[in-house]
Amino acid sequence: QVQLVESGGGVVQPGGSLRLACGTSRSISDIYHMAWYRQAPGRLRELVASSVNSGSTYYPSSVQGRFTISRDNVKNILYLQMDSVKPEDTAVYLCQADYNQRQYWGQGTQVTVSS
Repeated sequence: QVQLVESGGGVVQPGGSLRLACGTSRSISDIYHMAWYRQAPGRLRELVASSVNSGSTYYPSSVQGRFTISRDNVKNILYLQMDSVKPEDTAVYLCQADYNQRQYWGQGTQVTVSS
């Protein structure tokens, strides 16, 4: 089993930066695939970044060049660095992990981009 706890959300102005963190209850190097998703009111849940423990990452075009996913294998934390944020980035951001053929989700952290 894997427990995930997100933190770092808040209110940020357009063009600003924010870093989200996802603490894991297991060694993050043992988790093959982890990802950040987001969900805005009335919209489907959307993948924003994914990471495999070999080092490969993926970003959809909506965040490519602005968001960066990374792992801290010592602290067992998954990060999402959000730069040049836009109002359309406003959503609840959720951490997800695939471990032993099961999916695990955190409770989410709210990010609001507003002036």
